[in-house]
This record gives sequence, C-alpha cells and structure tokens, in this order.
Amino acid sequence: QVQLVESGGGLVQAGGSLRLSCAASGPTLSSVNRGWFRQAPGKEREFVGAFTWTGDHTYYTDSVKGRFAISRDSVKNTVYLQMNSLKPEETAIYYCAAAGPKGGFDYRRTADYDYWGQGTQVTVSS
Repeated sequence: QVQLVESGGGLVQAGGSLRLSCAASGPTLSSVNRGWFRQAPGKEREFVGAFTWTGDHTYYTDSVKGRFAISRDSVKNTVYLQMNSLKPEETAIYYCAAAGPKGGFDYRRTADYDYWGQGTQVTVSS
C-alpha cells in the first residue's frame, strides 16, 4: 500500500512561486507513475502534470507549460511541483497521485491512478 503525503501549499501573491512536495511511502514500484492534479471549488479535478517511468518523461497541461516544472528525488521517492508566475485562477487544492506500471496508462486520467494524497491548498491572491 502506497501513502502519499503532500506539503508546500499556502498563500501567494499573483506572480509568485510555490513548490509542492509529494513524498511516497510503501512499495516503490507501485508509485513509479506520478501525477499532479488540482481542483478548484465547483470544478472537476484537472490534470496539471505528470512524471512517468517509461522513458522518464514529464508532461504538462498547456496552461502551465513554461511555468511549472516537475522534478523528483529517487532516493526519497519524492516528487516536486515547482510553480512559478502563479495566477489567481490557479487557486485550488492540489493533489498528487501515483500508480504502478500498467499497460495503456493515461497520465491525464484520474481513474488511472491508484493512490492519492490528501491535497494541499494553494491560494493565489490578486
């Protein structure tokens, strides 16, 4: 069983930066695929970015490309989401997610992830 613990959320002014962390415990192989999602009040959870074990690729939704970056510390089994130039409309609860290796894995789909963190609030003031 994998447990994900997020940290790093908070209040930041528009244009500011935050770095979220997602530490995983449990079988490492069960968390080789890692994703970040966010959910604003009244909206569906949406894909932000992901890191997959297949070729060590990272992917981002178009709206954050060039501003957000995912990195990882393999020793700590921790993934980071560096968020720069934040916008008020990006205020949301940010969730990390994990999945083991699986055929047909779609990093953008919430249903393809097996484990979720508790979420961390990010508030961007204007």
